[in-house]
Amino acid sequence: MDETQMVTEQVATRDGLLAALEKARTRTRELVTSLPDAALDVPYHRGVNPPLWEMGHSAFFYEVFVLNLLDGVPSIDPSMDDLWDSFHVDHPDRWRRDLFPARNATLQYFDTVYSRIAERIREQPLTDRALYLYRYAIFHQNMHIESLIWCRQTVGYPAPSSFSGDRPAPGDPVPGDADIPAGRWLIGMPGESGCYATDDFAFDCEKPRFEVELPAFAISKQPVSNGDFLAFVEDGGYQRTELWSFGGRKWLDTETDVALVHGCREPMFRAPRHPLYWRWHGNQWQERVFDHWQPLKIDAPVLHVSYWEAEAWCRWAGRRLPSEFEWEVAALANRPGEPFQRFPWGNQVPGGASADLDGQGMGQHPVFDFPAGDSPFGCRQMIGSAWEWTSTQFLPYDGFKVDMYPFMSTLQFGDHKVTRGGSCATSSCLIRGTYRQAYLPQRNDVYTGFRSCAL
Repeated sequence: MDETQMVTEQVATRDGLLAALEKARTRTRELVTSLPDAALDVPYHRGVNPPLWEMGHSAFFYEVFVLNLLDGVPSIDPSMDDLWDSFHVDHPDRWRRDLFPARNATLQYFDTVYSRIAERIREQPLTDRALYLYRYAIFHQNMHIESLIWCRQTVGYPAPSSFSGDRPAPGDPVPGDADIPAGRWLIGMPGESGCYATDDFAFDCEKPRFEVELPAFAISKQPVSNGDFLAFVEDGGYQRTELWSFGGRKWLDTETDVALVHGCREPMFRAPRHPLYWRWHGNQWQERVFDHWQPLKIDAPVLHVSYWEAEAWCRWAGRRLPSEFEWEVAALANRPGEPFQRFPWGNQVPGGASADLDGQGMGQHPVFDFPAGDSPFGCRQMIGSAWEWTSTQFLPYDGFKVDMYPFMSTLQFGDHKVTRGGSCATSSCLIRGTYRQAYLPQRNDVYTGFRSCAL
């Protein structure tokens, strides 16, 4: 099989769609049904949603953007439309049990919608428009699979069943920087394409593709590890205000409630002095991974750090964060007039040997593992492990057009920072090297890390 067709073959056939739909359904169901009823009432936190709301919202998305758009079919329960819609229901209201169905009713709704979508895929013509909408809705559901995983981390629940302690792709350290030559490079995915539903599927913030001229730069081959970041912590990095920008100092001086981190019932307000899920305990540094505190793995990538922490570490180390264009060039090396690749290793969909994805490794492998996923310049783990902060503000590309889902990107433009590459909790079917994720710079509850560039 031609490698350029490998992505398409996974999703452009009925069997491929049905397999992707079933996998998303099974993973979503497991993340919800593996929790007892009492655990579904997660404590309020701005970075998470109640698991039952996540499930209902995902099903509602299929109704609105597949069944309604393609067939004009109304919702199963129109009275719930505003409540399952993330734009219309305020975040705190998603915790109101009086507004939403209980577990069994939500599961029944979810399964009913899933069955209707599967039946439509099996029986109706697979047009480009239908394929595009199926893929969009399936990928949207996989975004919520990631947020269901980080919800468990946030509230200290047991790890999902996908989490494995295996080390599937050991590697050797690749210290130092990759030297990227000056030149003209391709960024993003096509804005208009006859293959918009297959090879060139992308979200609106990734389009339209353009060329950019960049000077030469050097970028670290490995992400910043726990050990790298620990040196900053132990050198008083959080106390040295000269290392922090104005925004960083404001964040550094702001006390936040970390009761969930430590499993406390009463509020525990503290200003940050180390990464969110670290603690000094029993004469050693430890990190909380879901409901378990473990000795800090020095070689694993640092996770759950804010943009401000990444920026301060770079200043301490005499380095800087890459721009998102530098990141994409280092990951993909796409040049005008040459074959385009979507992943550091080509166009083959990610597998267990190339990246830490799908909630399997959860960022617990050394930063030098997964050598099969190296970029053309020798940069490792640019897909999976951690969303990597860049210095770039999240803004539309020139020629931006809003997608069929108007809130995929537009609500984040302006005050969010761009992260790239996906994380250990990201679904392998969703990620590619052009994918842009946006987070507010203070976010440290999600699976964010970084790598750096030489000054």
